[in-house]
Amino acid sequence: MKKFSTFITEQKNTHMEHLEDAILNGGVDGARQAINMLRSMRDMLAGNSKNGVNSTVKWDGAPAVFAGIDPADGKFFVAKKGIFNKNPKIYKTAADVAADTKGDLATKLSLALKHLPALGIKGVVQGDFLYSRSDLKTEVIDGEKYVTFQPNTIVYAVPISSALAKTIRAAEIGIVWHTTYTGKSFESMRASFGKNIASKLKSPKSVFSQDANFRDVSGKATFTDKETAAITAILSKAGKLFNSISKDTLNGLSDNDVLLTRVKTYMNGLVRAGEKFPAGSKITSGVVDYINGYFDKEIESKKSEKGKETWRTKKQEVMSYFGKHSKTDVSKIFDLMNLIIEAKLMIIKKMDTASSMGTFLRTNSGMQVTAPEGYVAIDKIGSALKLVDRLEFSKANFNPEFIKGWQK
Repeated sequence: MKKFSTFITEQKNTHMEHLEDAILNGGVDGARQAINMLRSMRDMLAGNSKNGVNSTVKWDGAPAVFAGIDPADGKFFVAKKGIFNKNPKIYKTAADVAADTKGDLATKLSLALKHLPALGIKGVVQGDFLYSRSDLKTEVIDGEKYVTFQPNTIVYAVPISSALAKTIRAAEIGIVWHTTYTGKSFESMRASFGKNIASKLKSPKSVFSQDANFRDVSGKATFTDKETAAITAILSKAGKLFNSISKDTLNGLSDNDVLLTRVKTYMNGLVRAGEKFPAGSKITSGVVDYINGYFDKEIESKKSEKGKETWRTKKQEVMSYFGKHSKTDVSKIFDLMNLIIEAKLMIIKKMDTASSMGTFLRTNSGMQVTAPEGYVAIDKIGSALKLVDRLEFSKANFNPEFIKGWQK
């Protein structure tokens, strides 16, 4: 089996996993990485300069934009996530964009193709589209006038009298960069997260371009001694619990792709329902009931006996995990996830105080203050995992009370 750390380092940044899910995805290696990342971020926020992790802000931009030089012919291109298809979808002319996209996506890709060459990009970079000039608004929030833009769910707001607002309003488009790629072909490219990208590019007035790297511009995102002690206690408890879980129990889940998919589907269902993860024993019972129900429904839907037997065999193979490992041992995995989440939320809350830009949710009755979407932790070997308050962001994404950018 390929090591978890190697696996996630090699991935293109088209889908990034939640930090706590590293326990499910990577077994022993993933759990150890999640705990070590949190320890390093604790040290960073406690003022320890020897921390072994970098972090970036996760912007709620759309669409994802890739741009740079095609290594095959040296020509500039822009692309969406189809860049890493077997037959890469990249756009080098306005006609290319028009032939493959439409609507708002076509507009934004065309603007990117027009204005991004001025940055002098070397290689390939990935970012999030924040706004075009037509997306900018002037709005009054709590009596103060702001320049705002809303690429997706979150409304970003900057006081109109600030120098930052002047820069934003002068640009034709806004992009935030977070990933660089190197390689002789799109297929072989490897991602590097958390690099300084915008600072190495040219700065034309037509493009508001910046890095996603986390910076504490407020001077407030530092743990007090009491906060450091509190998160250290949680991580110490997590470490002890991790050491009490057998390798076979942890890796038995991560190595079984069908079981892993079902468990993650169940857990994501709790998130979408706005439910805080309960105790590990309750999650285990819920997972077992859900998987049994899932396979029983599949078996029942098959008309032939052969089809039914195929699915009975699949069910037996998946459910054998719960026969080999006691409910107590399996429950520890989910209890560990809960401790990781508890520590993660403490870090998110502290990092939120460093935001240099106001973030809101739009409702029919006005703006509601919210936190940034989240952060990305990058360890020494370049592996990246996201830190997001899943319940809060899920509420914002799926609650019809909040007006999304595409609904305006």
